[in-house]
Amino acid sequence: MKLIIGNKNYSSWSLRGWLAVKQSGLHFEELTVPIMGEEWDRLKQDMGEVQPSSGKVPILWDGDAVVWDSLAIMEYCADKVGRERFWPRDDAARAMARAMVAEMHSGYLALRREMPMNVRRRVELPGVSDAARHDIVRILTLWAEARARHGSAGPYLFGTFGAADIFYAPVVTRFVTYGIGVPGFAQAYREALLGHDWMREWTEAAGEEEWVIEQFEQVAR
Repeated sequence: MKLIIGNKNYSSWSLRGWLAVKQSGLHFEELTVPIMGEEWDRLKQDMGEVQPSSGKVPILWDGDAVVWDSLAIMEYCADKVGRERFWPRDDAARAMARAMVAEMHSGYLALRREMPMNVRRRVELPGVSDAARHDIVRILTLWAEARARHGSAGPYLFGTFGAADIFYAPVVTRFVTYGIGVPGFAQAYREALLGHDWMREWTEAAGEEEWVIEQFEQVAR
């Protein structure tokens, strides 16, 4: 398999797709292509009609299968290796995890807009909009409920590392980047997630990248 991702410093969806394939345990080749650069434009042209995602990353190639969108990549991997590797076994926990992942996949637009992923930076925001604050409170509420109801087996949202952690991982990096204060339980979760071997690998690689996308840096100043 080959996974095409964007800049590790900026691409939140690439992080989700990458974590999903890592969680599957399947061997894959990683290809990083700077988004908004000439290499990415050439790649889109080379891929042609087989890549119908309007030039977005991540993209997973597996033989004749081409899978775009991080949620689709995770579900594709789950089908190959067993869904229990990604989702809780308990029905109630699995239902909540699915709902949380779906909400993350489609929502929190204010947070995304005002706090783009930028792993390298550390910036104190002068303030956030009411909409972004609502997103933050909603996320923390869901984290608290997941940890309280289903997190007794480990330090992650549903105990063991899984789909929900994969999808909320970029949010954790955003909270760190922009100095968003969180309560104690969320601090513990943040530390556990950032301490995961795969997250350390990703953040270290992001710190070593030389590519800069100025429009994302402007927000973080």
